[in-house]
Amino acid sequence: MSLESEVFKKHIPNNNKLIKYGFKKTNNEYRFSKTFMNNIFRADIVIDDKGQVIGKVIEIELDEEYTNFRIEGNIGEFVGRVREEYKNILQDIAIKCFEKEYFIFEQTNRITKLINEKYNVSPEFLWHKFPGYGVFRNTRSNKWFGIVMNLDKSKILKTETGEVEILNLKLDDNVSNALKVKGVYPSYHLSKKNWISIILDNTLSDEKIMELVDLSYDISNIKGEWLIPANPKYYDIINAFNETDTIIWKQSNNIWAGDIVFIYVAAPISAILYKCEVLEVDIPYRYSDKNVSMEKVMKIKLLKRYAKDKFTFEMLNEYGIKWVRGPRGLTDELSKELNSLK
Repeated sequence: MSLESEVFKKHIPNNNKLIKYGFKKTNNEYRFSKTFMNNIFRADIVIDDKGQVIGKVIEIELDEEYTNFRIEGNIGEFVGRVREEYKNILQDIAIKCFEKEYFIFEQTNRITKLINEKYNVSPEFLWHKFPGYGVFRNTRSNKWFGIVMNLDKSKILKTETGEVEILNLKLDDNVSNALKVKGVYPSYHLSKKNWISIILDNTLSDEKIMELVDLSYDISNIKGEWLIPANPKYYDIINAFNETDTIIWKQSNNIWAGDIVFIYVAAPISAILYKCEVLEVDIPYRYSDKNVSMEKVMKIKLLKRYAKDKFTFEMLNEYGIKWVRGPRGLTDELSKELNSLK
């Protein structure tokens, strides 16, 4: 890899900053020159219309290109100094005239921006050994719905080589249909039963890729289930749900719109009576007394009623629920039982 490719990898030029820095525009190219090492050498930098950086080091007295510093294995003090000073020039241009991108290729960065705009999610870079691997995580469920990897194309297509970036998406039951689309391949590195890989080389349009991203996001967007207590001494929830199927309730920070809440009514009933869906969250609502303090509430809608003797506190103990003092998750066994009743 050339010094220019190394320094400007994952960078795109800002034309206004180039002009301000001292670049001159000629046709569709931007050109800049700077002498260094006491005017022994001159760095000639050209940025073409695709944003590619092409550089030459010219030995001024001979007016010839000096290439010794590019030869692998040349480690002499003089050659090393030329290499270091030329690299410093490139790095200064990169910092002052270019914008840093998450990934290498244009389509990858376009898709990244579309994901951020739609889902407010940016890639996470989790592995020091693989700095180009970026994970897209559903902020609600904490599950991955996309992974960008940079690798050699031969990992996907055995007859072709060269660095590419792929996007892995989790499609589960939609995998077989997705594989019929040109540009979609069996997953690299992850389960081929559940994931697919897309080479981000513009074979597939951004719109088509985002359709598949949406499918993967929906699969990752698992609804939370919560068990929340209601004390009939402070609020008559039974009469409330007899009058309407939608009420407001004190909200926990971890609950999202679309989550399911099961309401446990405390003594003298001591049983789960209601299954509700969260319709809206983060509704401002300031209230405080000796029993409760609220700054925001959620709107919940009644979906199902349970008999008073069905999910009693004694029965909850058998499912591993030993207390219901505040919003808490359900055990898998209790969730299955609550959701199995018609």
